[in-house]
Amino acid sequence: MITLYGISNCDTIKKAKKYLTDNNIEFTFHDYRKDGVNEQMLSEFADKLDWELLVNKRGTTYRGLSDEQKQSLTKESAISLLVEQPAMIKRPVLVNKGCYYLGFKVAQYDEIFKS
Repeated sequence: MITLYGISNCDTIKKAKKYLTDNNIEFTFHDYRKDGVNEQMLSEFADKLDWELLVNKRGTTYRGLSDEQKQSLTKESAISLLVEQPAMIKRPVLVNKGCYYLGFKVAQYDEIFKS
């Protein structure tokens, strides 16, 4: 079972969904805003992916944090913050056969899904 996690109006999510659909790859989409996010889910992501990479530092939500908040981020505080602010989670997170992938690039997905 393949699950794509993200926010439906995100352009990168739209590209990833299009790639999967165009390549006849069945997947489930988990929308952080509609389906929710919890500490257990994000702890699992943080265990499989580098928690620092999981934080989208290019987005407006992150840029709105104080310098003190940014500098004092730890794995635990980042997970709590991401639960409160799911838009700050780098997108997409793809889970395929127990492997976790972050972001979307055609070449990366070609490699993941090559026959």
